[in-house]
Amino acid sequence: MITVVGTGTGAPLPPEALAGAELVVGGRRHLDAAQLPAEAERIVLGPLAPALDTIEEYVGKDRPVVVLASGDPGFFGIVRVLAERFGADRLDVRAGVSSVAAAFARVGLPWDDAVVVSAHGRDPRTAVNVCRAHPKVAVLTGPGSGPAELGAALRHAFGAPPGGSVPVPVPGSASGARVLVVASALGSAGERVERVTPAEAAARDWGPDVSVVLCLDEARVLGGVRTVAGAPAGPAGWALDEREFAHRDSMITKFEVRALALARLGPRLGDLVWDVGAGSGSVAVECARLGAAAVAVEKAADGVERIAANALAHGVHVDVVHGSAPEVLSGLPVPDAVFIGGGGAELPAVVSACALRARRTVVVAMAALDRVPAARAALTRAGFSCDGVLLQSSRLAPLPGDVTRLAATNPVFLLWGTRIPVSDEGVDQ
Repeated sequence: MITVVGTGTGAPLPPEALAGAELVVGGRRHLDAAQLPAEAERIVLGPLAPALDTIEEYVGKDRPVVVLASGDPGFFGIVRVLAERFGADRLDVRAGVSSVAAAFARVGLPWDDAVVVSAHGRDPRTAVNVCRAHPKVAVLTGPGSGPAELGAALRHAFGAPPGGSVPVPVPGSASGARVLVVASALGSAGERVERVTPAEAAARDWGPDVSVVLCLDEARVLGGVRTVAGAPAGPAGWALDEREFAHRDSMITKFEVRALALARLGPRLGDLVWDVGAGSGSVAVECARLGAAAVAVEKAADGVERIAANALAHGVHVDVVHGSAPEVLSGLPVPDAVFIGGGGAELPAVVSACALRARRTVVVAMAALDRVPAARAALTRAGFSCDGVLLQSSRLAPLPGDVTRLAATNPVFLLWGTRIPVSDEGVDQ
């Protein structure tokens, strides 16, 4: 058997856990803190492959192995790797308190409604987007993905106005300013738990000992009683009726169009979606309801206020940016998908600017046939495959005498471009 022991965030390592071990593998701080058997070989974890090879030699000879890990080794930990290599039936896992559970315990909060995301050894943009979208998030950190990097990415959405040409987000959505709880060296003599703003986190050198960062909207950290842990299951319905949103003179993406646009955008947890020419912000709000982070770009001041009010009404956070595309787009974080509404003379330039940044998909809605060729050409030039439809629906409408007629809505062209996966060159990471 390989005994895997979680330690470091709660009770000390019991001496019997190491009894009889002939090989002990773990991080340097775990090995230094443990009373190892005198005869045991010791391997400090660095690259996993050599350590796994040595473990295999001992296992092949039925010699006992102990692996020391942080907290709960089955929670984003080494249990997965060991089970894949040696089989789950060869593991005796003795879980400790996970760093996430310990961090929430230190601040006295439940965490059954928290979203947990790992940025350790991974692209941090997913963690950043989850923090943008959800009021209670725990981020497991790593080199290059620590409190400073998270704070730098989040400070413009939740705090200090950005400099230069970057637009100023407009407050007023359901999610308020975030606080970061930085938990360092949990369970050790040097443990620190500090509350900072994203801007304060970005300005500091945190060193190598950060275990986990909590990103919290403190106005909503308690939430309601949960039946299912983790991220919300998502809304029971989408493509909401236009009456669910405040809008001006019916200037809103109709629900039939929005339904297909959402299907092509594919908003999901960890994604960032732009809604450009947002109007009422209905697309941005729906993307946020489906778990994605959303940025709505709108040039009209009254539209900016309307989008913030719609986000608030639906209990989601949308970063609302007041400005004109394409000029205002250069300072925004890189999107996974983009929805473009409207269709003025600047449409080809807007589509081109969005296509240069989008990692996956661009969807364009237009009322004018004359705009379709230019929008399609802009997508294909940027390396997207392009498809589209003309959507023209007739809704049931009552007539006097308890009869029904069909009421036609205005036709809308919907184009969507999907990035051709030949190379990631030229796409911001």
